[in-house]
Order: sequence, then C-alpha cells, then structure tokens
Amino acid sequence: MSDAIAASVIVPDWPAPPRMHALTTTRRLPGNSPPPYDAFNLGLRSGEDESTVHANRALLQRAFALPAPPRWLHQVHGDRVLRMTAEMPDGEPQADAAFTAEPGVVLAIQSADCLPILLCADDGSQIAAIHAGWRGLSSGVVEACVRRMTATAEKLLAWLGPAIGAASYEVGDEVRDAFLRHHADAQAAFAPTRPGHWHCDLYALARQRLAALGVTRIYGSGFDTFADARFYSWRRDGAKSGRMASLIWLQKTSRHA
Repeated sequence: MSDAIAASVIVPDWPAPPRMHALTTTRRLPGNSPPPYDAFNLGLRSGEDESTVHANRALLQRAFALPAPPRWLHQVHGDRVLRMTAEMPDGEPQADAAFTAEPGVVLAIQSADCLPILLCADDGSQIAAIHAGWRGLSSGVVEACVRRMTATAEKLLAWLGPAIGAASYEVGDEVRDAFLRHHADAQAAFAPTRPGHWHCDLYALARQRLAALGVTRIYGSGFDTFADARFYSWRRDGAKSGRMASLIWLQKTSRHA
C-alpha cells in the first residue's frame, strides 16, 4: 500500500485486538470516478455508471490486500441484520447490518451522511458493521445487531465513523418524535433551530442506544461529512453524491502459526 493511499482512508483509533482490521474510505483515494463523483465512489445506487463503481471496488480490494471481496448490502434504512459467511452467494442482500465470526469475511457499510458503526469483541472473536441513519437508529438497528451477536455487550468495542455532524444536520419534528417515543433522554441530542426544526446529533443518539445495551467502550465520532470535503455527503451534493465504505474484517491465521 502506498503512502498516498494510506493517507486517504480513516483508520479507527480504538483498542481493538490485533487480528481485527478496519478502515473507512474517502473520496480522495485515487479511483476511477469522474466529476462530480471524483474519485472513489463505491455506491452502485448513486447514479454513476456501474462499471466504474465495480472498477473502484476491485481497486479497493487490491489496494488494501483484502482477504476477500467485501460483502456489500442493499441498504434500505431498516433494522434487518444478517450473519455473513464465506459460503453465502454473491450479491447484495437487503439489510442494514451484518456480523460474522469467520476470519476473512469482509463486512462493508456504505454511507454518505448516515452513521457507520463498527463493532468488535475484545477477544477478536466476532465483528459487526451497522448502517445507522436516523431511520435505522430510531427503528432499532443497533439493538437488533447487538442482540444477534454471541459476544456479550460488555465485551464489545464500538467505533462511530464519518457521519453528518449536528451543526450541519437539521431535521423536522417527525425525526425528533421518533426518538422521543423510544426514550425521553433522546431530547438531549436535539437543539432547536427554527419552528418545527432541530439540529440532530446522530453520534449522541448512537451512544445512547449503545450504552443502554451495555456497550460502554465507544470510540470515534467528531466527523462532519457535510462540512468535510474528504467525504461524500448526500445532503450537500444531492443525487450526485457518491458513497464511502466502512470495512471491518478478521485476519486469517496461518496454518503454521
């Protein structure tokens, strides 16, 4: 991997076990996408020619020596969780979270403002990746994923990747109400702007949901995809926004180790 490529990704800063690897791509990777997607769009449903996206995905696997092609999802802002295995057929099943205990299976979440959440057990036995926009968070995708994992919540580490920041993310009453119906404490994640509108802190909402489950070792956050030109942002760029990818995988161990 060249220094230029290494400098064009976000690597989680968390005390994960050595066999666990993770990264989030940025648009600054030297990919194949022309303007306005330049340069490393990984989203098949972003409006860009699919052959270009597939070329970027192949480049992603080569550049980072991934043990296998990433297991992409058809994300729909829901709460479906899949257990990923190496034997699963190719394709993009409809879901917004995935987990695995198999070394060499690369989990992938696409985002362009929504919050990617990566989870790993502190003993390196299991990993997960979650696509958490406001709809997914409010419908319980975090809870659904943690409860499907065999690792207990106390053993999990969480990393909150690049998402839209609260200062850039104005929402209506319907979004705030969706969270307040779950728990009144969610009101702390909303700041009033104009009548019927609020700044929404996705990071605070995710931390609340994780902590309520018993996941207290939470890292990352502090990004703003809307304000930071390194990232794709659907709210900033609209239909012509590309997608980043957050990847997590367990390293295969050598037979001779």
